[in-house]
Amino acid sequence: MKITSVDIIRLNGGRSPVPGAAWHPTVVRVNTDEGLSGLGEVGLAYASSRHGSFGAARDFASLVIGQDPTQVEAIWEHMYRDSFWGLGGGGFVFGGISAVDVALWDIRGQALGVPVHQLLGGKTNDRLRSYASQLQLDWGVPCHPLTKPEEYAEATRSAMAEGYTCVKVNPIFFGHDGGWFDVRYTGMLENAQLRAGVDRIAAMRDAGGPDLDIIVELHALTDTNTAVQVARELEPYRILYCEEAVSPLSPVQTRAVADGTSIPLAGGERIYGRSGFRPFLENGSLRVLQPDVGNCGGLTEAKKIADMAYTYDAAVQAHVCGGPVAVATALQLQAAIPNFLIHEHHAAAALEENIALGRHDYQPKDGFVEVPDRPGIGQELSEYALRDADIVTVTEQSSLSRFPQRREPS
Repeated sequence: MKITSVDIIRLNGGRSPVPGAAWHPTVVRVNTDEGLSGLGEVGLAYASSRHGSFGAARDFASLVIGQDPTQVEAIWEHMYRDSFWGLGGGGFVFGGISAVDVALWDIRGQALGVPVHQLLGGKTNDRLRSYASQLQLDWGVPCHPLTKPEEYAEATRSAMAEGYTCVKVNPIFFGHDGGWFDVRYTGMLENAQLRAGVDRIAAMRDAGGPDLDIIVELHALTDTNTAVQVARELEPYRILYCEEAVSPLSPVQTRAVADGTSIPLAGGERIYGRSGFRPFLENGSLRVLQPDVGNCGGLTEAKKIADMAYTYDAAVQAHVCGGPVAVATALQLQAAIPNFLIHEHHAAAALEENIALGRHDYQPKDGFVEVPDRPGIGQELSEYALRDADIVTVTEQSSLSRFPQRREPS
């Protein structure tokens, strides 16, 4: 089997869960001479990445034309080492590698007639406990900024009514007027801003009762001082873990926050490859790793990251905020890893406009999502998704597209 072409597909349908924010899932479709095609999504569906994610996918697609798609490990190594930029990492580079890699796993699963989790070692989890993610946007449609504590309490009740026993929220994301990124999160928070966040969490705890698990996310808006400041104020509310407390490039500062609070720390949305996660495991600062399969290096690398985390007793939950291809891929990984913690069901995945991009809908029921057993990753793009998409097809090999010829020693 050979790869004959790769389609780079920017989905113009769908909608961002954050009002006014960009939303542009980019999918690659790897096509073969045996009629099989595989899908992978770049894990950069949101914020300022529209052209970069599309371009990165296009660049890495040109490296695999003519290759055997079943040679997943060899192709990953080729993209990583022989692209020059792969060794340096970064979101766009690893996003391109990841999307192509996932598409190869999808082809391999289809060719063998089995779901990808079977190729990753088989199920260790049949049903995945899920949490309702981003309750500062409310829960349900339409999404909108929440400001008052009673609104956070009502969003909590809405999620629990659907069977969720865990929710995630950024309690300081929105100011009193509902604006975002319009306040200063570094240095030290003013007491009024800090109190607003605490009051929102307190309202959620009251609404959810003692058995509800609450995850706090800070989106790395905070620095070390403000992260510790917020975490210490929230400790009485039994927070399950705190996500992206400080810059994802700062293992030393993450360790400083961990030393300053009893709340376990999580991160991974903007950490790339095994080498990126390693220092956080070695210094013990992250107790929950959250690799995004669409930008950490694909399924090939995500499984290795999860295995590496296992040796440090760290739990894993895939970060997922993208289209239906991203969701299906995350489920495949999480089905196969014994240190799986919980599945992120993002507000984006609950929007009808985004559900419509895929042919299969993987929504949790009573707080759990079933693992897909369809061959490959178990997802296809819908006609609606493709109708308005921007599609570029790559058919030519780049100058680096052939594996380097290793000379035998004389």
